[in-house]
Parts: sequence; structure tokens; C-alpha cells
Amino acid sequence: MINVKSIGVILGVSTVLTLGGCADANETENSTNETVSEQVDYTITGIEPGAGITGMAHQTLEGYGNLEGWELEESSTGGMLTLLDQAIANEEPIIFTGWAPHWMFSEYDLKYLEDPEGTMGDVESIHTIARVDFETEMPNAYKILDAFQWEVEDMEAVMFGAQESSFEESAANWIEANKDKVDMWLEGTEKVDGKEVELVSTPWDTERASSLVAKAVLEQQGYEVTVTDVDPAVLFEAIANGSADASLAPWLPTTHASFYEKHQDNIVDLGENLTGAKNGLVVPSYMDIDSIEELEPKE
Repeated sequence: MINVKSIGVILGVSTVLTLGGCADANETENSTNETVSEQVDYTITGIEPGAGITGMAHQTLEGYGNLEGWELEESSTGGMLTLLDQAIANEEPIIFTGWAPHWMFSEYDLKYLEDPEGTMGDVESIHTIARVDFETEMPNAYKILDAFQWEVEDMEAVMFGAQESSFEESAANWIEANKDKVDMWLEGTEKVDGKEVELVSTPWDTERASSLVAKAVLEQQGYEVTVTDVDPAVLFEAIANGSADASLAPWLPTTHASFYEKHQDNIVDLGENLTGAKNGLVVPSYMDIDSIEELEPKE
């Protein structure tokens, strides 16, 4: 069996794109006639290179003629959030790659830029996938993960709570407050004695929320659960070759489409565990812009 953690360390790539266009405060005050494009220096703040949203951001730069000369500044999720927080604190302009569910939409007043070309994808769902023999070998765990389904508000509640404590504690609090929903996931299953389940996820808050809630619920039924965060390419490979059991992380039909298509014959798709996910270019609501088409090419 391949060591998933080792693969993740070697090949894992974070996926945070930080698009920083925050000008010096004095410069901003003296540049009231600058367009939004000039204010952000024709730059989108992004996250990690391996993220699906990063690829879509590159497609957006190529797909819109008015974005000629623009750059995507790849960074990390943490880096992007730091720049976003700084920009909002100073009410400065920033255009960044954002996604929901995420606690940023609870913390800040943000808006998506309209995307007429659809290069950032449509509304998506997050799916649960498993290795081919998982249902046969662990029918109760399979049934729990197959039943696992929640709402955008549920995931955001766990993510937001984790900002004040930890994801493990926030997941436990959510489970305590949502026993009826958890009981539905467990309905018709039996407890086991220490069977090991290997979940693979991605190093983003959305997937930390779902994976750690699923981990805690499986542990209630007697499973010993390990969650390993890896790059999406490694995640799909691990499920397809059987070195991991399941994942609640794939975004479909767009974000992880290439990985899904490559491995779909060697994985089992249990269907949606959340609907209403979305990627896009995002700005603070105080910025006077509503669409990607309003941006201007760099001369």
C-alpha cells in the first residue's frame, strides 16, 4: 500500500491564489482618477498553483480580451487571506480568487464579479468518492459516507467556528448541535471495533470541515480514522489505486474535472455531499465594479 502522507509531502501543493492590488495608502489618496484596473496594478491575487481555481483563473486571463497584460499572482490561501484582511482594513482595492463555502463571506462584505464567459465555472457540487472495493470491505463506513450530506451554511459554520478554536473542536460542536442530521447519516449502520479508514482531503478549510466532521462521526461508530491532506492530483490517484479509502473533497463538474475524467473508471462516485459551491473572482463590496468585463487591458 502506498503511503498517502508521503505522497502528499512530496507532491502536495497548496492551492491559495492571492491577487494583491493594494496600493500605498498615500498613493491611493493621490490617485482618485485611477481606474480599478490601475488601482490593483492589473493583478489578481490568487492561491496555490495546484488549486483548481488557479487553473480557472488562468483560463479567465486567456478568455477575456480585456484582461490582456494582466497577471495572476500565485501565493497561498493564507497569503491571500492576509492581503484581503489588510485591504479591507484600509478600504483598499483588491481582486482575488475566492470560493464559497468559506468563512471569508461571513467575516467580510464581499461580492463576486459577474463572469459572462463562464471561465470561472458555474455553481458546483462537492462529491464523495471511494475506492472500488470499499463498499464490499467496509459496508457500514460506506453507508455513512454515502448518507453524508449537508448545506453550505453547515460547512461555513464549522469553518467560522474553527477560527476561534480548532477544526476538531468546531466539528465536535457542530455534531453536538446537529444530532438529528448525524443520526440520519448513521441510520441502519452497526458499530465496529477499531477498523481503520483512510480519508484523503485537500488542505483547504472547506474540505477540513467536511473531512473532520466525517472523521468524528465514523469514530462514533468505532472506526479509527486518519485524514491526510494532499494535492487534488494525489487525492484522485490515491483513491484510484486503493491506497486510500474515500474522500469528501472533489468539486464537480468543473474544478476537479480533469482528475475525475482521468480516474473515473477506477473510483466510485457516491454523489453530492454539498450543493451550491462556487468559484469566482471576488472583490470587497465597497469597490465600484460588478463584472470582469469592466476591467481594462494593460497598455
